Order: sequence, then C-alpha cells, then structure tokens
Amino acid sequence: MDSLDRCEPAGRAWIAEAIRKVEADSNRSADTHLHVFPLPREWGIDLYLKDESVHPTGSLKHRLARSLFLYALSSGWITEGATVIEASSGSTAVSEAYFARLLGLPFVAVMPRTTSPEKIALIEFQGGRCHFVDDPSLIYAEAARLAEQTGGHYLDQFTYAERATDWRANNNIAASIFEQLALEPHPEPSWIVVSAGTGGTAATIGRYVRYRRHQTRLAVVDPEGSAFYDSWVSGDPSLTAPGSRIEGIGRPRVEPSFLPAVIDRMYRVPDAATIACMRWTSEVTGRSVGGSTGTNVWGALQIIKEMRERGETGSVVTLICDGGERYTHTYLSDDWVAGQGLDPAPHLAELRALLDRPASTSAPGTPKTDVRPLGARPHG
Repeated sequence: MDSLDRCEPAGRAWIAEAIRKVEADSNRSADTHLHVFPLPREWGIDLYLKDESVHPTGSLKHRLARSLFLYALSSGWITEGATVIEASSGSTAVSEAYFARLLGLPFVAVMPRTTSPEKIALIEFQGGRCHFVDDPSLIYAEAARLAEQTGGHYLDQFTYAERATDWRANNNIAASIFEQLALEPHPEPSWIVVSAGTGGTAATIGRYVRYRRHQTRLAVVDPEGSAFYDSWVSGDPSLTAPGSRIEGIGRPRVEPSFLPAVIDRMYRVPDAATIACMRWTSEVTGRSVGGSTGTNVWGALQIIKEMRERGETGSVVTLICDGGERYTHTYLSDDWVAGQGLDPAPHLAELRALLDRPASTSAPGTPKTDVRPLGARPHG
C-alpha cells in the first residue's frame, strides 16, 4: 500500500502560535464606538457612525486584515518565514503590515505610485515595504508575480474578503452594529450604508441581515470612476472603469468579493460631494474623517432625505472608515482638490444649510481646510 505523510509538527506548532497571536490582538481590542450624528430630533430619524478609525491600525481594514491572516494561516498558505504580499492602495496594507510584524514575517505592499504619502509612511512605520507600479491595473499581477518569485503568499484581499470573514459571528462588524443598537429607539436600522472597496464589508452585512432575518436594507455607495455601480445596474460583472480618486473604495474592475445580490440599492457619489461631506462631517462631529467616510455619509443623507419625504422614522447606520490625518496632502489640501478640477463649495453650502450651521463653525482641533468652502473652480 502506497503512503505519503507530509505532516510537519514544527510547522503546525508555528501556525498554532501565529493564530494565537492574531486572536490575542483581537482579545486586547475593545469594540469600536457607535456615535450618534446630531440630526434634528423632530426628524424622527437617527443616524449613527460606526467608528472604525479607532482600531490599532486606524481603519476598518484592521478587521479585514485580521480575517485574511486567520484564513491564510488556517488554510496552510502562510508558513514560518514566508513573505506576505498584498495589492493595496493603502489602509489594507497598513493593517496587514501590522499583523505581519506581529508574526515576524516580511511584508510587501504593491500599490499605485499615486498613493498618499501619509499611507506610505504608515505602512513603512508598521515594518512593511512599498512596491510601486505606474499603472494601477497592474497591482494584481505584480503582487502574484512577487509571491511566486519569493515563495511567499499573496493575500489577495479582492478575492478573499467575502469568504475570509465569518459573516455569522467571528469578527463581524454587522453583529457589532446590531448589538450596539439594542437599547436605541430604533434597534433594527432601516438602512446600513457602506462603500465598496473589495466588496467584503457589504457582503458581510448583506449576508448577516438575511441570516438573522432582519428587515434592514443595504445601500452601497460608489465613487466616480468605479466599475461597481455600472456593473450592478447592468448586471454585467465584466465591466471596467478608469478607477477612483477616493482611496480605499471604488475599483477599475468588479472584484470577486463584490456580491451584487445582497445589495438593495446603490448610489454613485460625485467626488466633489465626497470631499465636501468629508469636511462637513468633521465640522459637525469634531472628528477628523477620511474620504470614504464622506462618500458614506453623503449616501446616508440621501437615504434620510427620502425617508423624510415619505414621512418615515427609523435609524440609519454608516461607517467612519479611517481618519482624515491620512489625507493631508490630498482631500484636505485645497491645492490638490483644485488641481483635480473639483469644486466642493456648492455641496458644502448645501450640507451646512441642512443643519443651519454657519461656515465659521469648527470643532476643537479641526484643520482649517476642514471648515471653510473652497474657492469656486470649474469642473473638468
């Protein structure tokens, strides 16, 4: 009888210890906060912001990175001494570099050369190395090539995001949202609004609300230049697009982790509206937020507007994905925004009128560029 035994006790012991370290990190971390956004009480609608910026690596991607590492370790794909590689424009790579360093593994992030300096610095601070490509569409193939060259593992967030996270329980942002809403006036939200980067967060939330038999609906917001919205409308997953200026969300292709069937509604959000809403959200809440948060809040406000028009009450939840300090040279820079041909001023005025807040209102510590309208610039 032929037989082949490939059991490696030392390798299994290393994997067991690596999983313990990753889960210990989770055990040390408290849940993220659910903030009440200050809407007028007479509206009868509550808006909540799930603040993912307070994770140890400062963004929603900390959850994803933890899940990807646990999935790869449990699958036997990451072994002692292996180089870990990812295709990422920033926040995912920051979080993955953190976990790689926790396990004593080298980490390489393959990213567009246009990635913000702040995110590059954060990746390097966590011990990662940045590998740049001039054409953003090449990051996938280059990450796979480096993995093969080094004998390492390509985490591939865009493929594995929807399957690495246990959408029923473990490390589940959806379960956390519903637990934190339990004592609120509307504990089952009418809508949860998220943006799509990999599609993994939307997949987790969409699956969870169905699994738990909630009536909550899921809205996904997509920035200009992304393929997700047009693909969802047309039903054609092969569509491509130029790519998004809003880091971390929107993709030039429809990623494998994007599950259109769990989405109830999609909105395409103009980039000028995203930047205006990012700055306005910081004004109103006193919390510095990133560009994807601006996209999220803009979408949530469209939902709330429609609810008010129909005379509905209820609650809406969206996410603070990361902090604005990562975008000092981009979305918080008037020169950068003007150079992109964007004019957030009309959107910012509209938002300020919504809560009747004067333009001079600012929260302690809010950067000046967060609290004043930009000079008018033509589009294009």
